[in-house]
Amino acid sequence: MSNFSNIRIIPLGGLGEIGRNMMVVELDHDIFIIDAGILFPSSDMPGVDFIISDISYLIKNKDRVQAILLTHGHEDHIGALPYVLSELNVPVYASRLTHGLISVKLREHGLLKQADLHIIEPNSPLKIGSSTVEFFRVCHSIPDSMGIAIHTPLGSIIHTGDFKVDHTPIDNHKTDFATLSRLASEGVLLLLADSTYAEVDGYTPSESTIQSPIDLKISQAEGRIIVATFASLISRMQIVLDSAFRHNRKVAVVGRSMSNNLKMAIKIGYLNAEPNVLISLKEAKKLPANKIILLATGTQGEPTSALVRMSRNEHNDVNIVSGDTVILSSSPIPGNESLVAKTIDDLYRLGAKVFSSRNANVHVHGHASREELKLLLNIVRPKFFIPIHGEYRHLVANAELAKLVGIKPQNTLVLENGYVVDINSTEANTTDYIPLEQVFISGKKPWYNTDFQLKERNRISKSGLVVVGLAAKSRPLALLSDPTIVSYGFPELNQIEGLSEKTSQLVHFALENDSASVLDWYDIRENITRLVADMLYKETKRRPVVLALVQPAD
Repeated sequence: MSNFSNIRIIPLGGLGEIGRNMMVVELDHDIFIIDAGILFPSSDMPGVDFIISDISYLIKNKDRVQAILLTHGHEDHIGALPYVLSELNVPVYASRLTHGLISVKLREHGLLKQADLHIIEPNSPLKIGSSTVEFFRVCHSIPDSMGIAIHTPLGSIIHTGDFKVDHTPIDNHKTDFATLSRLASEGVLLLLADSTYAEVDGYTPSESTIQSPIDLKISQAEGRIIVATFASLISRMQIVLDSAFRHNRKVAVVGRSMSNNLKMAIKIGYLNAEPNVLISLKEAKKLPANKIILLATGTQGEPTSALVRMSRNEHNDVNIVSGDTVILSSSPIPGNESLVAKTIDDLYRLGAKVFSSRNANVHVHGHASREELKLLLNIVRPKFFIPIHGEYRHLVANAELAKLVGIKPQNTLVLENGYVVDINSTEANTTDYIPLEQVFISGKKPWYNTDFQLKERNRISKSGLVVVGLAAKSRPLALLSDPTIVSYGFPELNQIEGLSEKTSQLVHFALENDSASVLDWYDIRENITRLVADMLYKETKRRPVVLALVQPAD
């Protein structure tokens, strides 16, 4: 292996936030991408489905990108892959289950046939570009989770992915401390480690500890049961399937993504369903309520998810009724708390009993707490340490743990997205910054955030929209009829006496007094927009978005 003259680390997402995980590792000419996830939008991003990383830097350097390496199959690590692969057609390496999950996703986007996908096995080093890459098992809340080691002459670069220490995992695959110890003995240049629960004392409970509580809730429920979880949370699906069999219930899946993932996991042997436990939603409707469990998405209050639509009485196939039991087997991602709370309130209003991580032991998270993180640091003993995967306070908390176990403070770097770290045998320093845009996904196509676009959406959502439509002639400039004025989300227009008439009169006035020597319809629209907006604010102390539509008659 040649001596690398340049080792660079560039986080494009996942630092200072929960989601959108994407880490770039540069070894001379070679670029490796670790994960490609999504971030759920905040409440001030109306109409946004999710957010992905800005990959402009990668597109500019696409000839250098050797591979995308995936740690596991959760959306915050793989959800952006279709959008990345549409720009960067590079090999993707993933474990068997993660491969299955991304195959489902890429098939939905029409990208599966052209994707260059590779299934990896743990502890089987791969030569990719000029480097050797090794995957190793870690415990998380989804099977087949992996950490990644990229070998360099200066020592390994280790990325933990999401991990915890689980001595009794449901899939019987423990975090591979033997490999971590071996890598430590060979020398670890840099550790990039999960920080999500670095503020939480002690140890994270095992996934197996929630089997009995979920089973108990299912056994006690008198009516229909709806279990909501992530579409990729395979181990949680297994708990529900096993419990359903024990209590003589049938399971139907609500939602395309969860249904596709479940079928895929059964096909490749990562889920086991007893005969006749799984039925269609159509078949479930024919059974008594006390014989049914529905599996659905919607634990984060996502507006288009199955559970949220049920809570609003907007689902085509499932209506929540009194006597239903809803189990939210998840915890809110930071920023989604209000959405989740509203969903729970709406379910209660419809008569459902709701159990979540706040009032029942029905969820265990998949991230290492403080004692586990200290254990990792003590085993790996890296020369340099960069906390990843977490809001900024989580990164700081993990950095403090590194100091406690004896890592030199100057060798720990707390970063944010876009900051470039250059590493050699003796130093790791922040040397550059790459400006990053927020890339929003609304529907199928991404769009780059501008302050104007988001501000307009928020103004419309908060103050409404007023549309002024008019037909006019240019010689001489005059209206052909009274303007049509329509408001959306701005009730004041009709509630305040004379306001609509004032708006109409103002449009007449604007045209009659336009003295421009050169007719410019754009300027006319802008003038009308400004005058109407100012008048509405004066009259109502609210500033809706005003849209003037002019139809020239000549």
